[in-house]
Amino acid sequence: MTSRARRGLESFLKRKAAPPTEWRGTLAMPDGTALPLIVRRHPTARRLTLRLSADGNEARVSIPRWAPFSEGADFARSRSEWLASRRSAVPKAQDIVPGSTVPYRGRTLRIVWESRLPRTPALVGDDLRIGGPQDAVARRIARWLEGELLAFAAADLSEFCARADRPVPEIKSSRARRRWGSCSNGGTVRINWRLIMAPDHVRRSVVAHEVAHLVHFDHSPRFYALLARIADPDLAAAERWLKRHGPTLYAQFD
Repeated sequence: MTSRARRGLESFLKRKAAPPTEWRGTLAMPDGTALPLIVRRHPTARRLTLRLSADGNEARVSIPRWAPFSEGADFARSRSEWLASRRSAVPKAQDIVPGSTVPYRGRTLRIVWESRLPRTPALVGDDLRIGGPQDAVARRIARWLEGELLAFAAADLSEFCARADRPVPEIKSSRARRRWGSCSNGGTVRINWRLIMAPDHVRRSVVAHEVAHLVHFDHSPRFYALLARIADPDLAAAERWLKRHGPTLYAQFD
């Protein structure tokens, strides 16, 4: 082995592995169930924060870089009663059947089914009219809603990219159960399809958030300054709506 190769090997062996940034486990709940738990080190966190995912199926703790994962897990255990109360407030699943209702852009649509109608849902006033096999109604309405989300979110994306002076990237719908939007390193923006059920300003706030990430891939002051510049004036109201009513978007379509 040459001296250069030896030095390279020694350097590689001495190099310390990057410390882990995430720990996964479960949390014993007061009712005897086990709730998935994620503890993440956040580069800018100064304290421990606990959140419950929108669908109530996961607890997340953010901890400072210097804190041990065990401290985050203990923090979650000490607040298991609070988590239980938040989980109980998550809306129960509702069936999508003829005569039931579905939210759409902040409105409530009534599902009207007749076998003779086209299989593709059609919006007529406050009715969503659909035909075809009755046992596939929920699945076809979900696909229609996802298509509507893509159409509206694509228009939002073009508008906010123009405000940020950025080229318009690819956009896709997401079926994530724990994120409303995301932006990949490659620039692809994903928006949760369930946001089509929320008022328009809520969906637009999430799209604006992801456009700001195209420029600043963090949550630094520069990110928030750009978001404030490109987002609609009702950004704060949209964030409050999503925090309060976001879980209701998971009450339908498992």
